[in-house]
Amino acid sequence: MYKLHASTFLAVAAVAFSPAARAQQATGTAVAAETLQSLLAVAIRAEGFTCDKPLGAARYAKRSKPDRGVWVLKCSNAVYRIARSPDLPAKVEPLQ
Repeated sequence: MYKLHASTFLAVAAVAFSPAARAQQATGTAVAAETLQSLLAVAIRAEGFTCDKPLGAARYAKRSKPDRGVWVLKCSNAVYRIARSPDLPAKVEPLQ
């Protein structure tokens, strides 16, 4: 097998625990939320609703099931409840 030299180990550790790596991990959550908002906005636009600018999305835990996710999407012009099931169009319900 290969021997891991101390200098190689230190170099890998320095890269893995650098401030840049930690900052990238912290922004990963924000990017995932932004992507979810964008995907839900595309889903409701496909159903004929308007979402000028998606502002936030939250999972509606009480109505969600393992095979059916329910989300509340806040757009700049309206708020929608979206139920998504695999291989089916989204069911969109305006809330305001």
